[in-house]
Amino acid sequence: MKLTLATVRAVLWRSALFAVLWWALTDGRPDSWGVGSVSVAFATTVSIYLLPPVNTYVSRIGLLRFLVFFIVQSLRGGAQVAGFALRPRMGLRPGFHEIDLRLPEGIGRVLLANTLSLLPGTLSVELQGNRLCLHVLDERAPTETEVRAAESRLADLLGLTLHTTG
Repeated sequence: MKLTLATVRAVLWRSALFAVLWWALTDGRPDSWGVGSVSVAFATTVSIYLLPPVNTYVSRIGLLRFLVFFIVQSLRGGAQVAGFALRPRMGLRPGFHEIDLRLPEGIGRVLLANTLSLLPGTLSVELQGNRLCLHVLDERAPTETEVRAAESRLADLLGLTLHTTG
């Protein structure tokens, strides 16, 4: 593997992430760092080989817009799911939606699938090429509109150009 700036950054960020994770799992015990340092180094090395780093552009204003979008959608979706739980006779129709994605192949699509799984009422089932299969709580919901909004926010965040679907 070629040593690039992206690789150095990835090693530093992933090492920090795994170190924080180790610290949290061991309740911050100082005597755990003998094994912990080896575990962090191993996890970082494996992650670099399994998910090689790429140069990714992240817009700060895009990040802010995405965070606001995500928080608003989470609150709205949470209230909607709570309403479904409190009124069990609402006649929900769970189902699946397959949607052609406009994001280019790569990290954007993966981030979209994971983002949609974190929002209440949707769960990403499969990402195959440019098709995303979602399980939805109610198939009458405007799922495609919500996916398009999330795609736009992620495209802004990552500096990507959306493709047309056809």
